[in-house]
Amino acid sequence: QVQLVESGGGSVQAGGSLRLSCAVSRYTVRYVCMGWFRQAPGKEREGVARIENDGTASYVDSVKGRFTISRDNGKNTLYLQMNSLKPEDTAMYFCAADRFSRRCNWQLLRGGYWGQGTQVTVSS
Repeated sequence: QVQLVESGGGSVQAGGSLRLSCAVSRYTVRYVCMGWFRQAPGKEREGVARIENDGTASYVDSVKGRFTISRDNGKNTLYLQMNSLKPEDTAMYFCAADRFSRRCNWQLLRGGYWGQGTQVTVSS
């Protein structure tokens, strides 16, 4: 069974940084798109950043210039470096991996494999 396990969440003050990791097992991610989503209480889950198998990255406008998504195919791991964190970044963060090798979008990623999430809390 495919497993995605997120780690690196925590509580930080505004302006701080966190680095999230998503370790994938029983599935080779080298050829698929991967991404990060987040969901705050009472809000819908939104795509934050995604990265194609060729390394092309896309971000939601609210995190551009502050977050960086990367991947280490040798370690089968996805990362999200989050800098200049704001209280509005507070959410549960989830990683996802597409089921097929293709150019992806948020909708396709939603149908992929998911982790259980890691909580990020940013205080003002």
